[in-house]
Amino acid sequence: MAATPFTDLSSINPNEVVADRKAIYERLPHRFEFMQLDAILRIDREAGLAVGLRRVRSDEFWVRGHIPGQPIMPGILMLETAAQMASYLSQEVQPSTKFLAFGGLEDVKFRMAVTPPATMYIVEKIVEVRPRRTICDAQGFVDGKMVFEARIIGMPLAPSAPSPNDSQAS
Repeated sequence: MAATPFTDLSSINPNEVVADRKAIYERLPHRFEFMQLDAILRIDREAGLAVGLRRVRSDEFWVRGHIPGQPIMPGILMLETAAQMASYLSQEVQPSTKFLAFGGLEDVKFRMAVTPPATMYIVEKIVEVRPRRTICDAQGFVDGKMVFEARIIGMPLAPSAPSPNDSQAS
């Protein structure tokens, strides 16, 4: 995978929101600490491209224990954010009642540490959509610098029944 950005981030306005957190998680089943996306800022269905926003906060559950005194966002949470973005994008390109679950990762590279507070932009580009799998290339950026890149392989799963505690989602 090339380290060239999929889109010009200077053209992204973080105040122009296509889908807010509430709209994202009406579609995705994640709840509580695993609601990783804060906004979708751009969707280009024709190009299979999307840009999302993740605010990395100092009060998150992992901050206290993931390197006390110098919290570093766990790479797996960056990848989880990218996987959720891939799930959202795949439903935009090929509407479905299923959500895209992790099926695999390839070509993962972490380029910089992410420390709170930070605003991370997730840029995704669909490589392939099939009935049994979707592949997206993902890039994460903080302060205009690429912090990770990965290929996300997702497999569609049937939606689960809503939990009675879903109303407690933040």
